[in-house]
Amino acid sequence: MKYILLLSTLALFFMTACQQEQLQESQQRQKNEVLTLGTIHSGHLTDSIYNVAYLDQLIREINPDFILAEIPPNRMDEAWKGFKRDDSISEPRVLRFPEYVDVVFPLSKEMDFEIIPTAGWTRIMADERSAKLRAIRDDASRAKDWNAYVAANRKSDSLYKATGKVNDPHFIHTQEYDDIQDVALQTYNRLFNEELALGGWENINIAHYWNIEKALEKHRYQGKRFLIIYGAGHKGWFLRQLRKRDDIAILEMEAFLNAIENK
Repeated sequence: MKYILLLSTLALFFMTACQQEQLQESQQRQKNEVLTLGTIHSGHLTDSIYNVAYLDQLIREINPDFILAEIPPNRMDEAWKGFKRDDSISEPRVLRFPEYVDVVFPLSKEMDFEIIPTAGWTRIMADERSAKLRAIRDDASRAKDWNAYVAANRKSDSLYKATGKVNDPHFIHTQEYDDIQDVALQTYNRLFNEELALGGWENINIAHYWNIEKALEKHRYQGKRFLIIYGAGHKGWFLRQLRKRDDIAILEMEAFLNAIENK
């Protein structure tokens, strides 16, 4: 009888120890939360709703630990230098994006997040892409491809305008929006990605996402919140890749949009 009691006690002890170990492991392996914010770049300066003040409220509501920015890593030091020197951004690439100039960098003085530059863009790549696109446009033998590209852009624009929700932040963060963007972007990708090399649509997204993945891997299972901020056209491509990961929880933007609008 004492032997049976001893075995039961030992079994209970090991079961409890195992449960405690599993709990500790679970606590140490908290999934990171990830949100993808689609921006309209210069449109934030003029839109009556989806403007820089709206972005300011939204990022405050999200309260991220890390912001993965559409800024090339080799331009980040210069951007910070100017901001720390005179509270403004002078770095040309970053200066193009009011979401960083007027919102993210100023908020960094009040909020506790780290900006991680993740853009795969380079000036050489962008110049080569522009030159190749001009050459295709002006090449009579490529008229069929160019006309298909132009037609796809017009169709995408038409579908977008037909929704009556242009620059609506709620609509921008839907699958329908991504599908409409893909009408143009997938045609562009099919026709020109290989030819444009590093500047192709698929290729540049791979370059962007490689840097995003590096940041996610570095902080894997830390229970942190990541906010990816890129032009809205990239959002669908990123989400398709992010959904393949089992170590993150992808949060919907809708809840945060509703939260700031209901305040």
